[in-house]
Amino acid sequence: MSTELTLADGLVGIIDYTLKNAEGEVLDTSEGRGPMPYLHGASNIIPGLEAALVGKKQGDHVEVTIAPADAYGEHNGQEPVQVKRNELPANVDWQPGMPLQAEVEEGQMVMLWITKTEGAWVWLTQNHPLAGVELHFIVDVVRVREALDVEVTHGHPHGVDGTEGHDH
Repeated sequence: MSTELTLADGLVGIIDYTLKNAEGEVLDTSEGRGPMPYLHGASNIIPGLEAALVGKKQGDHVEVTIAPADAYGEHNGQEPVQVKRNELPANVDWQPGMPLQAEVEEGQMVMLWITKTEGAWVWLTQNHPLAGVELHFIVDVVRVREALDVEVTHGHPHGVDGTEGHDH
C-alpha cells in the first residue's frame, strides 16, 4: 500500500493557481500554461503561499490571503532612481516591470525592477512590483512527488516530471 505524499520540504509540489489583488483583479495564473512545479522549502514561491501549502496533498484546494510581509515585502518608500539606458546591459528592450540584477558595494548582488522608461532614461527601484500588495491565491494541488537528487542540488524542479532539460 502506497502512502500519499503531502507537501513538505524537499518534495515537488505541482500546482494550478490564480493570483488576485484585493480588488479581485487577476495578476497571474497558470491557466493556459499548465501546472507550475516548485520545490517545497527551497524558496521557489513566496513564504506565505508555501506555508499555506504545507501538508496539502494531490486534489486539495486552497484559498489564502497573504499579507505583504509574507509575500514580496512592504514598499520601502524610496522613490525610483533614474539612470541612463546606456548604463544597463545592451541588446535588451527594457520595459516597466522587468527585473534586473545589479552589483552594488563589495560585489553584493541586488534585484531591481524597472518602473518606467522614457527615451534615454530608465527608472529603477528595489521594490518588487507587488511590494505592499495583499495577495489572494486560489490553488489546486495537482500532484506531489519526490524530488530528484539533481533537483534538490539545484534548488528547483526540472519540470512537472523532473525530466525538463535546461542549462546550469
